[in-house]
Amino acid sequence: MNFLGASILVVLVIAVLFGPRRWALLAVMAGVLFLTQVQAINVAGFNLFAVRFLELAAFIRVMARREFSFGRLNKIDSALLLVYGFTTIVFCLRSSNDKVNAIGAAVDAFLCYFSFRGLIGNLEDLRWFLCAFIFLLAPYALLVVMESRTGHNPFVVLGGTEGGSRWTRHDRPRCFGSFRQPDTLGMFAASFIPLYIGMACMARERKRALLAIFICLIIAWAANSGGPASAVVTGLAGWGMWRFRTEMRKMRWGIVATFTALALVMKAPVWYIFAHISNITGGDGWHRSYLIDVAYQHLGKWWFAGMPYLDTEDWFPYHMDVAAGADITNQYISFGVAAGLGAIALFILLLTRAFSNLGKALAAVRSSSHRPSEDEFLLWGLGVMLVIHIVDWFGITYFDQMYVIWFMQLATISSLSASCAEGVPAGTNEIGISLGEEDSPEPELLFK
Repeated sequence: MNFLGASILVVLVIAVLFGPRRWALLAVMAGVLFLTQVQAINVAGFNLFAVRFLELAAFIRVMARREFSFGRLNKIDSALLLVYGFTTIVFCLRSSNDKVNAIGAAVDAFLCYFSFRGLIGNLEDLRWFLCAFIFLLAPYALLVVMESRTGHNPFVVLGGTEGGSRWTRHDRPRCFGSFRQPDTLGMFAASFIPLYIGMACMARERKRALLAIFICLIIAWAANSGGPASAVVTGLAGWGMWRFRTEMRKMRWGIVATFTALALVMKAPVWYIFAHISNITGGDGWHRSYLIDVAYQHLGKWWFAGMPYLDTEDWFPYHMDVAAGADITNQYISFGVAAGLGAIALFILLLTRAFSNLGKALAAVRSSSHRPSEDEFLLWGLGVMLVIHIVDWFGITYFDQMYVIWFMQLATISSLSASCAEGVPAGTNEIGISLGEEDSPEPELLFK
């Protein structure tokens, strides 16, 4: 950790520990954006990245000020503890290597998630954060654009990756920013677009939200990766489903029917759809599709309790420069290789509960006359954001500070759905349709 990184970290840690709750949240996110993982200290085999100091400081603050209580865990909280507890225990019992990394990933999940559970309490906190976050996004985007135009990464002074002419696509640089991969840089920006679209539906916030959307698109463009491009398209498609928000059961069955039809007409397995998509958006779609295929072929080796990572060496005809095993660019398969099908099932349970809780929150917003209709847009944006992650995980794992972004957004879903769903009245289902009554009128805002 150099002097500049240490100085920034000290200022942010002080803000997290002693600042107002909302400013503490902003300070953590500032560290995620402006400090790289190279800014670290090795203690007893643990790489304490700068962001780990921030997540620890945030957790200490939240516990000391009683901004979160473990006495009121909801279903998302318990599912997160279950998936990471199970995965870590199974991995450590099975493997004699990389136990420190497995334990570190579980600790990161625990500290990040529950810190953000305390720092984000309601929809007003989210609105405030989205407005304030623009002041971090704007200068960050400027630095990324400088990298795209010059081929030199300004974050090199903090240990950032210098891609330069070595990382290009279609004769244009693929930018890293403070992240370790262009994919995670672009995914960070793409994941916030659905939330800012929700904020743009509010007349009083529309100008700021449109500015934020533009900034996020610029960052995703600078990343120059197929995954973020697909994520942006997925987010727009998710908001395109707004008019069918009270008929999501039919839409889910429609998606199932579509993939069933594709499986029947495609010559290759249906998961090779990612290879076809990458022909349009760019990226390594064939690698993603082949990974699913080869993991399925080796299912007998890892379904029960995972398998050693080194044993995946023969999965591909090529290998990464820094790894002896396969390039596991799939979050679901990553859980499977670590701890078997049980870990994948628990991870899917976590995502299912997130959707379920959001559905109940939307039910509360739609059926409570005293609630502002603007809340529904933000909750819908959170749901679209979750869909983006689910789709993106078929082509990437969050191996750098992107995991902090994910846990922040998951904790937001947990906190906001819990605060909104407390008032769900009897006679409504989980997606907010009143049973036996006509649908409530649509808000007179942007979408009609």
